Amino acid sequence: MKYNRLVLPLLVSIPLLVPALLRGQALQGDSTLRNATLQQCIDYALKNQPEVKQSLIDQEISERDINSALSGWLPQINGTGSYNYNIKRQTIAFGDQIVTSGQKHTSVVGAEATQQILNAGLIQASKTSKWYRLQYRQYTESSMINTVVDVSKAFYDILTSREQLNITNENIARLEKQLKDAYAQYEGGLVDKTDYKRAQISLSNSNADKKRIIELLKSKYAYLKQLMGYAPEKDLGLAFDNTSMESQVLLDTTLQLNYQNRIEYRLLATQRQLQSLNTSYNKLSFLPTLSGFINYNLNYFNNRFEDLYDRNYPNSVTGLSLTLPIFTGTKRIQEIRKSQLQERRLDLDLENTRNQIFTQYETSLASYKANLNDWKTAKQNVELSRDVYNTIKLQYSEGIKTYLELMTAETDLRTSQVNYLNALYSLLSSKLDVQQALGTITFQQ
Repeated sequence: MKYNRLVLPLLVSIPLLVPALLRGQALQGDSTLRNATLQQCIDYALKNQPEVKQSLIDQEISERDINSALSGWLPQINGTGSYNYNIKRQTIAFGDQIVTSGQKHTSVVGAEATQQILNAGLIQASKTSKWYRLQYRQYTESSMINTVVDVSKAFYDILTSREQLNITNENIARLEKQLKDAYAQYEGGLVDKTDYKRAQISLSNSNADKKRIIELLKSKYAYLKQLMGYAPEKDLGLAFDNTSMESQVLLDTTLQLNYQNRIEYRLLATQRQLQSLNTSYNKLSFLPTLSGFINYNLNYFNNRFEDLYDRNYPNSVTGLSLTLPIFTGTKRIQEIRKSQLQERRLDLDLENTRNQIFTQYETSLASYKANLNDWKTAKQNVELSRDVYNTIKLQYSEGIKTYLELMTAETDLRTSQVNYLNALYSLLSSKLDVQQALGTITFQQ
């Protein structure tokens, strides 16, 4: 009775719990981004971008390779088994007598354990393990940094195009009103048909610009989805904040260049260290190989196969095995010289990379400063062209200015707005280039 009182409420609550669980699973499995910020796009990309995931898998593979190489220090145990049928047994001469030795059927079952004590290859694996781990972590970091930069630029590109679309929509609204006004003036006999025809041409051009921007936005969204590892069939919504974009344009141009901050330089330094260890390994190849062993065998022999395994004769032995390479041609010397040359080559790679980093930094910094000036100028031009347009529009309404002058002012306003957006995108992109050149971008940003 007590059992029934416990089970009945549980059965009754199941229909109430299942929908809630299903809703929770649906929410948990729904990875659609509907109003994503730049940081959310970056976080998503670092978790789902195929190249980043491949780098993480390569890192795991490297760990398996390291563990596989180091496993040689552990005891190696092997089992053996054999069976022989002596078709013609061996004969041995003892003085004047000829004696047939051995049995027709023989078998050996045994096991052997070996333990490496001194081995150049295993010493090399122990020394290089931490450097290989570091190298693959650096590969992953490089992939993540590139993902941060690429996703950021693609994100800014979309937001710039979206704002350009908003500007075009505002321009279309103005032109539609101008077209109505010009046509009304034409109907009233105040002006000829030239004004409203020009308005109609401008409106058609703006509608064509709108169509072009919309089509380009589709490709830009597809590119951002590719960079993020986002499913192409899913919708992607981005949070747009022009003020936020403007607040991110400034950069400390007094930061000093430090080559060690660049992941490319650190990767080469790691490879240089591994090459140095490879040279040491080639020198260690002159050392002997020393290992210990122990085996235990069960020996079976009989002239009748059915009686072969009735009785065994065991034997066991233990000892040390020493292999000393005395002469192998000049292979070891050639490998040492080759490795030393590869070290010198990597030194030159490091020098060349330092030069490239310096050039990249100077170029990106100059581009940033130029784009910063262009952005400030474009921002001022937007305000000036808006004032000019509003003034000429008022004068046109009063009959002081011609419609051609109004259209010129409207075109200048739209051009200045588009130039401002392009300058803003170029400035943000060049800022990312400077940060990447400085090595201050990390995948936590």
